[in-house]
Amino acid sequence: MSPLLQTREESTAPSRSGRKLARTTMGLERDKKRHGDVEDRRGDTLADEIGIVTTAPAPNAVDLVQESVSLIEYVARLGDFRSTQRQGCYSLVRRMKSLLPLFDEIRFLGSAIPPNGIASLSKLKKVFCLAKKLLKTCNEGSKIYLALESEAMMVKFHAVHEKLCQALDELPFDEIEVSVEVREQVELMVTQLRRGKRRKDTQDMELAVDLMAVSSKTDERNADIAIIERLAKKLDLNTVENLMKETIALSNVANERGQTSECVEQIVEILNKFKQVFGMEVTDVFEDPVKPKLLLKSGSLVIPHEFLCPITLEVMRDPVIIASGQTFERESIQRWFDSNHRTCPKTRERLGHLSLAPNHALKNLITQWRETNNYKIPKTEGLASPQGSSVKQEEISSLVEELSSCQLKVQRRAAKDIRMLSKENPESGILFAENGAIPALVQLLTYPDSKIQEHAVTALLNLSINDTNKKLIANEQAIPTIIDVLRNGLMESRENSAAALFSLSMLDENKVTIALSDGIPALVELLEQGTVRGKKDAVTALFNLCLNQANKARAIDAGIVPPLMLLLKDKKLNMVDDALSVFLLLVTHPQGRYEIGQLSFIGTLVDIIKKGTPKNKECAASVLLELSSNNSSHILAALQFGVYEHLVDISETGTNRAQRKARGLLQLMKTSDQLP
Repeated sequence: MSPLLQTREESTAPSRSGRKLARTTMGLERDKKRHGDVEDRRGDTLADEIGIVTTAPAPNAVDLVQESVSLIEYVARLGDFRSTQRQGCYSLVRRMKSLLPLFDEIRFLGSAIPPNGIASLSKLKKVFCLAKKLLKTCNEGSKIYLALESEAMMVKFHAVHEKLCQALDELPFDEIEVSVEVREQVELMVTQLRRGKRRKDTQDMELAVDLMAVSSKTDERNADIAIIERLAKKLDLNTVENLMKETIALSNVANERGQTSECVEQIVEILNKFKQVFGMEVTDVFEDPVKPKLLLKSGSLVIPHEFLCPITLEVMRDPVIIASGQTFERESIQRWFDSNHRTCPKTRERLGHLSLAPNHALKNLITQWRETNNYKIPKTEGLASPQGSSVKQEEISSLVEELSSCQLKVQRRAAKDIRMLSKENPESGILFAENGAIPALVQLLTYPDSKIQEHAVTALLNLSINDTNKKLIANEQAIPTIIDVLRNGLMESRENSAAALFSLSMLDENKVTIALSDGIPALVELLEQGTVRGKKDAVTALFNLCLNQANKARAIDAGIVPPLMLLLKDKKLNMVDDALSVFLLLVTHPQGRYEIGQLSFIGTLVDIIKKGTPKNKECAASVLLELSSNNSSHILAALQFGVYEHLVDISETGTNRAQRKARGLLQLMKTSDQLP
């Protein structure tokens, strides 16, 4: 067994070398200020804070080594990390573990450790404390917070890497008896860290776009169920258990930043959307994030896990079995089905039918347990009563009826109210559709009143977050009318029309309908003439439409290439990645490669590879590889623009995907005999 894996008692047992090292280091730098733990300064005394010199003992080499090893062993046991920082975490842990042989040799040195060596070991331990805090955050922190703050977290990783390099650079290898092998291993690690200082791991494009859409306060697509479900899956927040854990993690963020901070409010909004999609009741996340209110009321009584509904985590009154074999409270699973879900909330499998079978055996067990323990189930809070439902139904019916009023003012107000209600409460979209709102709203799109057009198209956008409503809207022949508003409406109506087409194009059949209705040329026109928001709406809709192979040729014929080129050149728009993502789809089509693969475009790609952000470089390298795989002349052109040395750099320091693309390009150059 390695000495570094011994217990603290075993490692501190007196040995000849240990006693000699302790005697040598004892008393060094007693007049210096005590070295503190950067992870937690709350234990500093008043004398420390005002600069009074104390008689605290100087750090001891044996203790510093043991404490550093303990920190490494701690982070090695952390296990899984949040998906958005996983690669950076595992890389940092791997670097720290690679230093274990160094500490192994220092512990059993027969020579003295000089004062500068003690200082370096102390600095190294401080870096490990920083690393521990960072890794612990990535292990148990809020997944939504870490996704939103991915860039800031990467800056923290870079800072730890830099401090680690500095501490290792200061180790006096010439004055301590460390083997050549270990020294070379440490120097190699420092070299790799230095070389990778510009490295920046990024989220995939889909996650970044979805997070931006769901967290936006102004984007009408922020409640699209398909996007919310996809984002929840990416963040591993697609089960009731994980959503409860995320609620606990969120409370910790709120304690640090305050419940009313903009960041916390943003996370709460996203978390609540996840809960709505997965059938959980949305309550105050700060009231009791650790466990449901029902469990608090039970005091010390332990409630069997089988008695709790997987959705509400409350004791079931009327347990029922669904097609997947799972048991739920009847009321909560019925709400799940009423929200147009056809999957099991627990297993996520698609259900063959929506029938509910009473679980009499479990209900009898719950009844016996309640009587034995004198347990009373409190009244369910937050569920709509029949009276509340009828009032809501009455309001919805009234608004839909007013859409057909003979008074323009009444129609305008009704369209606006439906727009606002369907945004604030996405579940109401199903009820509006069931009451006939969609045909009436489609009819209003043809009105010459610009405000009615704006409210109607935005209301349809909000209703379209439900997949069933997407089909209903398309069946009402709404797509050609929405495209007409996109061409001729006022700018806000045009922007929301583009957003509506993006939402509708989530269904493959609608991609074809939009294209056959000449929606692509109208979107390209908005891409050329629109505001920044309009351009973003247009490019995201075009990206979705170009997932269809035939639509790629239609987009090129509509003149999509010139406005996309302008997005690449205008850095202020911050839409380089969006444009490159569309280009990456277009170059997979023969017509796209012919249209795009001009000399000027290759020069632009190389310029982005040279000067762009890590994500820019990743996208540009992907486009260049796709182009060059079909035409070796593009490789030669890129080489003439000076791409080679930058590809070498990206292959070592870029994002994961960028490294793969850069290596693919270098390999292509090699096999094509185009290496300089």
